[in-house]
Amino acid sequence: MPRRNIAALLAGGDRRSIGRSDHVAAIVLGKPELFGELIPGLWSKDPVIRMRTADAVEKVTRKKPELLTPYKKELLGLMAEAKDAELRWHLAAIVPRLPLNSKERQRVASALELYLADRSSIVKTFALQGLADLVPSEPAMGAAVIEILREAARNGTPAMKARSRKLLRKTERAEVIGTWRQSS
Repeated sequence: MPRRNIAALLAGGDRRSIGRSDHVAAIVLGKPELFGELIPGLWSKDPVIRMRTADAVEKVTRKKPELLTPYKKELLGLMAEAKDAELRWHLAAIVPRLPLNSKERQRVASALELYLADRSSIVKTFALQGLADLVPSEPAMGAAVIEILREAARNGTPAMKARSRKLLRKTERAEVIGTWRQSS
């Protein structure tokens, strides 16, 4: 299926709907070689296609995160420049799935911290999730991320409070286990 057909499946309507992004994700999961045809939609001039592409990429990479690897440089750049809330919240979920070195994880964490200032509660909530997702591969971030989660649990929107409480339980447990292993 050529790129223009994938884009055609994602086009139309408005950003309040995911359109056929579930269908596109299922197609790409069945034929992972089409993933490269999906990625350019993240830079589409059409905001509907950008959002739906991001939704499909996020769904595909839940099961096949390795498909992101060839696009690491581009995705790191897009994360820094993205302005659309719909694109940002998907990138906050997608980018932590990349195989990142320590410097790249710091770069992603900085971008996610900027996302915490977004006016969209969904972007903020996904930024919290993205930060917590970085901790297992960068334990040195643990204490700072726990403090961010505690602050969000106290002062965030209802969605941020709920997600932060859940993430705190998981992240604090991982932090204690990591500290215990380091001292053994």
